[in-house]
Amino acid sequence: MAILSSGNCLVANDWICGEYYSSSRLSQIEDALLQHVWITAVSVLLGLLIAFPLALLARRYRRLEWFVVGTTTAIYTIPSLALFALLLPWLGITPATVVVGLVLYSLTILVRNMLEGLRGVPAEVRESAVGMGYSSTRLLFRVELPLALPAVMAGLRIATVSTVALTTVGAIVGYGGLGNLLLDAVDTQFKPQALTASVLCVLLAIVLDVLIVGAQRLLTPWARTREA
Repeated sequence: MAILSSGNCLVANDWICGEYYSSSRLSQIEDALLQHVWITAVSVLLGLLIAFPLALLARRYRRLEWFVVGTTTAIYTIPSLALFALLLPWLGITPATVVVGLVLYSLTILVRNMLEGLRGVPAEVRESAVGMGYSSTRLLFRVELPLALPAVMAGLRIATVSTVALTTVGAIVGYGGLGNLLLDAVDTQFKPQALTASVLCVLLAIVLDVLIVGAQRLLTPWARTREA
């Protein structure tokens, strides 16, 4: 990307440059941000869908817990560049490579927090529900999950913020959202673009975190009652 432009701050390559946002690059910023948002959202949602049955299996069968938790933790220790490189032969240079890698990274956080939340439900609450005729499925969705929700949402917050950061690494295969702008800015030493992409990543993480906190408050009205 050429740095030359009619704007003086673009020519000077200043960190803060108003002309950068009024130029044709604005559409590029919007596209990168949208890509970053959907990759993050899809990865976290898929992570939740996969982590939930894994947590249930680990809770029900203690012999599986060490395997589930150990495997997801081992995956989390793999450097992101190496993991994406391992996925390339099977998934190719596609968004799926980034999404699958991010889903795998989210599992260790989500599974652990789900397990912690479900195991934190008081035994007397379960016994009371069973005594009232609750089936195992009804007990799970009407009693255990609502009480485990604070721990689950805490894990979701961590996984989401982590995914926002890790999505940038997807730039190595061309699907890194704001990471594409960062990689290009590093290559060209284009300061306004580097600053913009970095700030947007931070703001995106903050906005998503606030949204999850708001959703948690809506889903756990009894917690607000206790706080009051």
